Amino acid sequence: MTVLDPKDVAKTLDGWTGGDDFITKVFRFEDFAEAFGFMTRIAIISDRMNHHPEWFNVYNRVDVTLTTHDAGGVTEKDIKLAEAMEKAVT
Repeated sequence: MTVLDPKDVAKTLDGWTGGDDFITKVFRFEDFAEAFGFMTRIAIISDRMNHHPEWFNVYNRVDVTLTTHDAGGVTEKDIKLAEAMEKAVT
């Protein structure tokens, strides 16, 4: 797996920022049910990909951090999962 520069990757994804070895975004929804529904849809997708997000939920907010632990940084897997998340909110 090729490790990518998180800051460069974040520039290609709307609203994402890059850290040392991760990309992150805060998603906001109308209410808890919408936020939880988003998490449920992404849980199914990420399980199929065998690539799972680090996330934190409080009411209508879902904070997401993506990194590929096996590779020690951001990879194509993270880009694909981030794109799936973006598609899920549109």
